[in-house]
Amino acid sequence: MSPDLATDLATDALTEPTTAPDLAAVRQTVRATFDSGRTADLGWRRRQLEGLIRLVEENEKQLVDAMVVDLGKPRFEAWLTDLLTTRDEARHALKHLDAWARPTKHPVPTVTKPSTAWTQPQPLGVALVIAPWNYPVQLLLSPLVGALAAGCCVVLKPSELAPASAKAVAELVPRYLDPEAVAVVEGGVDVTTALLAEPWDHILFTGSTRVGRIVMEAAARHLTPVTLELGGKSPTIVAADADLAVAARRVAWAKYLNAGQTCIAPDYVLVERSVQDRFTERLVDELGRLRDRAEPTSIINADHLARLEGLLEGHGGEELLPRKTDPSSRTIAPVVVREPDPASPLMQEEIFGPLLPVLGVDSIDDAITFVRDRPRPLALYLFTASEDTERQVLERTIAGSVCVNHLVYQVAVPSMPFGGVGPSGMGGYHGKAGFDTFTHHKSVLRRPTRGDVSAMYPPYPPTMQKGMRALTRWPRR
Repeated sequence: MSPDLATDLATDALTEPTTAPDLAAVRQTVRATFDSGRTADLGWRRRQLEGLIRLVEENEKQLVDAMVVDLGKPRFEAWLTDLLTTRDEARHALKHLDAWARPTKHPVPTVTKPSTAWTQPQPLGVALVIAPWNYPVQLLLSPLVGALAAGCCVVLKPSELAPASAKAVAELVPRYLDPEAVAVVEGGVDVTTALLAEPWDHILFTGSTRVGRIVMEAAARHLTPVTLELGGKSPTIVAADADLAVAARRVAWAKYLNAGQTCIAPDYVLVERSVQDRFTERLVDELGRLRDRAEPTSIINADHLARLEGLLEGHGGEELLPRKTDPSSRTIAPVVVREPDPASPLMQEEIFGPLLPVLGVDSIDDAITFVRDRPRPLALYLFTASEDTERQVLERTIAGSVCVNHLVYQVAVPSMPFGGVGPSGMGGYHGKAGFDTFTHHKSVLRRPTRGDVSAMYPPYPPTMQKGMRALTRWPRR
């Protein structure tokens, strides 16, 4: 997700900050728990995943109420996007935990025989998860699923810009999870900075590309591996053969969801010129209907609202829906911008709001070139009826994920990895990818001591050398 440092890590914390010495104590507590070895037990891991499932199921009202306070989210959308997805991911991990944690045997080459080789999954240790405000429950607890499944201890840092959600999670976590293994730390930029100064075994950060660089620099001081789920400008390509009515409805829904404050929201649309007018007209109709009838989500704060209003200045395009902003409720109605200047801030910055540029292209080749000429996105969307067009786009573009003939839904598949590539992130989580993110797959080889042949040690007898060459099928010389 991609608010900048001022929004990701605001200096004005709305919750009581934890002091730096306390943070060290928190890390030491969870470190001691990990060092005790109890988190490696599969029974412990199952109990934590079961506890996480109960946490979101039994406290739906409290969590949804908190998200309504923080973001003005429609209650159903808060349940759908934050609670249901988290529950289902934990269920998936619980179902597959035994298989994920099982050692994997590996064949051995002739030179190592007789021996047995395997990789043994082992929890990395103590992880730090830093979450954003836009999906304040899901983006905090979903990474926790993989960490708990792997047997790690975790310090969770929720966003101070969603203080009600942060408080709710902080109250619930110790009631449902091992309080000596999972800690929630609230606070602002000073707390986050102090946390990043501590040594961790893994850091998972969701936020802006700019802040991702800060996190990565801090992690590098301790050679800590990172998973960065960032953002960028996720394109939507609409081919001439697409079902334009369905495409317009689905694009409008994805852009309206959470007021466009979604890391994988469609950031702009490239539509073939032969159908541009028809598609744009349908898109305007769909977004206009949502403006009039659907419950809006608030923009997170006044600064972010002002930033969105600023993006509507100097874009050089045509606005097809009238501007409508309500500072009292922090809402801004969707705006479609036809043919903005590609060099304008609207087309250069991640929007993270309900503003949608639409640009015409002469062909799918031109759309592919447009996407390839820009930083690799977190998500890419394509509407087409052609398998050949689908193949071309999949093969010739690079993105964190792709969804064909719909948007956003790819993130709801718990078995598929989710993450970015290049400026949109590194690493991934969800499903086994989440387990692997917080796991060290340790290579082990065992060789018997019986039958130890002296010829295998220097000086190597000519007969042994000849025999080894024959066994390994090395070419004669």
